[in-house]
Amino acid sequence: MSEPGGHELLSEWRRLMDSLVDSATSAASRSQIPRDLLKVSQRQLELLGEVIERERRLQGELAAAVTAPLDAVFDLLEEAGESLRLQAETLETAGRALQETAGLMKRQAERFERSVAALRQPAELAKAAAGAKRSRKQAGARRAI
Repeated sequence: MSEPGGHELLSEWRRLMDSLVDSATSAASRSQIPRDLLKVSQRQLELLGEVIERERRLQGELAAAVTAPLDAVFDLLEEAGESLRLQAETLETAGRALQETAGLMKRQAERFERSVAALRQPAELAKAAAGAKRSRKQAGARRAI
């Protein structure tokens, strides 16, 4: 059974009120008036309760519909914040890894340069003992070290 609309409830309420007035005017001729008045009043209260309940339900639905876009925006903002935090943590981790890699490469370069210098020293001594001239590249490299 479908619920009557707001206009139908109002019409029924008006009809019951008219019936109540009619019953009150003919009270002198009827003995069943208090029962009839009670039934009409009870139905009137029921209808008023239905109207109030519908209004509350509609207000709730309206509030939910109005705030739904805001809720969606806040959900998206929360997700964006979480994503940004995770990206920052990942970048920090990557930065530390790059620093460690750079440190390792510097140490390798220093060891490599020391190894070349150590290997070059006997050759330089032998050249000097034999009276050979140094090449420009070797002389420049020697000055840089």
